[in-house]
Amino acid sequence: MADTSNPDIIYTKVDEAPELASASLLPIIENFASAAGVTVGTKNISLAGRILAAFPENLTEDQRISDDLAELGDLVKTPEANVIKLPNISASVPQLVAAVKELQDQGYAIPDYPYEPSTDAEKEARARFDAIKGSAVNPVLREGNSDRRAAAAVKKFAQANPHRMGEWTADSKTRVASMSGGDFFSNETSATLSKAATAKIVLTGADGSETVLKDSVSYPAGTVVDATYMSAQALDAFLAEEIEKTKAEGVLFSLHMKATMMKVSDPIIFGHAVKEWLKPVFEKYGAQMKDLGVNPNSGLGDLLERVKDQPEILQAIQDVRATRPPMYMVDSDNGISNLHVPSDVIIDASMPALIRAGGKGWGPDNKEHDAVCVIPDDSYAPVYDETIKFFKAHGKLDPATAGTVQNIGLMAQKAEEYGSHPTTFEIPADGTVKMLLEDGTVLHEHSVQAGDIWRSASARKAPIEDWVNLAIERQKATGYRAIFWLDESRAHDAELIKYVRPILEAKGVADKFDIMSPRDATRASLETITKGENTIAITGNVLRDYLTDLFPILELATSAKMLSIVKLMNGGGLFETGAGGSAPKHVQQLQSENHLRWDSLGEFCALGESFKFLGEVKDNARAKILGETVDTATQGILDHGRSPSRKVGEPDNRDSHYWFARYWAEALAAQTHDPKLAEEFAPMAKALADNEAAIISELAAAQGKPADIGGYYHPDPAKLAAVMRPSETLNSIIG
Repeated sequence: MADTSNPDIIYTKVDEAPELASASLLPIIENFASAAGVTVGTKNISLAGRILAAFPENLTEDQRISDDLAELGDLVKTPEANVIKLPNISASVPQLVAAVKELQDQGYAIPDYPYEPSTDAEKEARARFDAIKGSAVNPVLREGNSDRRAAAAVKKFAQANPHRMGEWTADSKTRVASMSGGDFFSNETSATLSKAATAKIVLTGADGSETVLKDSVSYPAGTVVDATYMSAQALDAFLAEEIEKTKAEGVLFSLHMKATMMKVSDPIIFGHAVKEWLKPVFEKYGAQMKDLGVNPNSGLGDLLERVKDQPEILQAIQDVRATRPPMYMVDSDNGISNLHVPSDVIIDASMPALIRAGGKGWGPDNKEHDAVCVIPDDSYAPVYDETIKFFKAHGKLDPATAGTVQNIGLMAQKAEEYGSHPTTFEIPADGTVKMLLEDGTVLHEHSVQAGDIWRSASARKAPIEDWVNLAIERQKATGYRAIFWLDESRAHDAELIKYVRPILEAKGVADKFDIMSPRDATRASLETITKGENTIAITGNVLRDYLTDLFPILELATSAKMLSIVKLMNGGGLFETGAGGSAPKHVQQLQSENHLRWDSLGEFCALGESFKFLGEVKDNARAKILGETVDTATQGILDHGRSPSRKVGEPDNRDSHYWFARYWAEALAAQTHDPKLAEEFAPMAKALADNEAAIISELAAAQGKPADIGGYYHPDPAKLAAVMRPSETLNSIIG
């Protein structure tokens, strides 16, 4: 009998559209897996689940849940790990507050989020909430480096069925704007530790006072440790200049940040943009708005809600907005602008979408316009700048003939900026920040002013070496052009290159790799795929995130269909279902029209790899067959056009799951490696085919009216199952 207490595969419970889809897909997976003696369990890493796990003492016994994220964090450090990880919410403060309110309304005694904690209880609650917000999940689970690429079937389909691309012209006014100094890029220092060390971060004020910002930060030998800061004064001057330049150019103003992943620094930068946009209002009414609880870091939407009963302030806001350039809009129909919510415009999704559209963004008039894309820090802005310049010069990419850009990304053990949250600070007073080792060595030192954003990040030796070796393996397997996206003039990259070159030379493969700055690598990669050839981008953690949206969106129209394999450093496997986020608008459509347009192709791809990995490491021939037939079923979805439609009344996510189950059962019944397994699935394959008309009719009948799932962040399981499994005929076959 299978061991259900330690399942072979963990399927994560998450948020929004992928979680809705799981209510339909997971029963199919569990049924098919059981035939091979494979058990599938779930772990709750949803935003609501993490909130509930953080406050057990506030809940009744039957409301309490385990800390599944912590348990998964332990599991991924073992050889037994086999985790299918779906996209989850990386919560901004407004999302966190909304989730807490929903849980409270459902009867969970979760405390309010304390914006400005004063009591010990509020400070304790705030610390727990801070551990939940932003990208709190991925750094815990990613105990390995990333191998992301378009699955062969998906790439083939995209070339045969090319998606629409916006037209680029040489006279497009769209451009990228980034700081020329005073940013993280220009102020960065970096060092590699020769031995294990413990550091503390100390701010010495201009008056000589000392404040320990962070104590006892431990690093193993060989760690690359960076430190840098962004000048608040330089940031404000840059934003003011770009607002005026954008107005003069007659295009949209847009700000592209990553307030979810960079959960400390980027909301602060976002708040600077809100304050600069409404500078006269803050100059006149700043104290009054602060008393009303206004925090510009929470966005314009929260600000407007807090001053809604202050007609004088509202009029002042309206007057200032009339003098500003038109804003890039998130939802022009409802007046939701770029600056409304810090998590609404996420750079790795927003910039590729704008580039794919020919450099166009939606304005407040509900029409497309050219835009200035403000990306304050210049560390990675050149990637988007060079992409835009390339398409202005050469025209749009042709998906029918384009090659592909694969990615090998350094992300294990909280590598680089994405692990910097605990060591990022908004500086309270003028002075000097020093990073001091226990022997008194000053590792890093910066003169700072009040309001500056200082941060330290690191990358450990073992993950760096694993990353380089993974790149060597991938290049050998493909023969593709391989480029390390590293800038010798950047302090951090220069330290990484000291690792990269010796390993390449020792393995005798230095001639098979290039090392280029992100700008030069962007142009080289675009030139390569334009010729129909392929390349491998070997990048750090942030560029891994950015490029595995940018190139898939250009090549495939979406990043949700990427094959994303994390080879965990201790031998396990983490299989991520694409890079497309959790699609809140899909949930809204389901709630209003009972139509879910989420495409589970990413789940299908991850599932196949998970089964094949299990078959290999556990010597389970049936698991391997399940994985191979998942690939056949996925190909069937693509070949026969069974992916979900965007419009109500047409096939949606639930229809695609029916077809996936049918093609999977048919492939299992047809395979000859295991005749007994084929015999087991033949009746199901026949039943799914014979009942096609009834199943399709029952699925279609569910659409067109509002759907009650009992909650947005914390749906009711019974209501969700009723909505996502409306076909009694299909349910009777699957179980």
